[in-house]
Amino acid sequence: MARDQQTPTMSRAGRTKSRSVNAIDQHVGQRIRAQRLLKGMSQQALAGALDLTFQQVQKYERGVNRIGAGRLSQIAAALGTSIGFFYEGAPGASGPESGNDARMTSLTGFLATKNGQQLVRSFEAIPDGDLRQRILALMAALSRRPTEK
Repeated sequence: MARDQQTPTMSRAGRTKSRSVNAIDQHVGQRIRAQRLLKGMSQQALAGALDLTFQQVQKYERGVNRIGAGRLSQIAAALGTSIGFFYEGAPGASGPESGNDARMTSLTGFLATKNGQQLVRSFEAIPDGDLRQRILALMAALSRRPTEK
């Protein structure tokens, strides 16, 4: 997503105001969700490990609420990963991934879904490497996209 989205929030005075959902906040949230699902952890379990409500975890995962450095460190520890993992492929990040921002964001979004997680787990469980290659060729043919070698 190139542009920030507007999300209504409540001001301290109780009035509704708009705050932009930052693309990096959204990316970090997607990476949190993907890692949580990969670990087979519910939002409730992650919230419990962080002493938060699951609603707060939902907001972090959607990028609606920004995550402070200390909290991100706690999330990384609870999910068994590094803080840097959450920024890999982030929009505007420098490094080898920066040219593939849109593709990486799409991939991260897919991996954050239950279908994405199920596909990855099922594919990893196939012990025969030759069979995996044939499945990839079949998927490429079905999607009409060439396979990468």
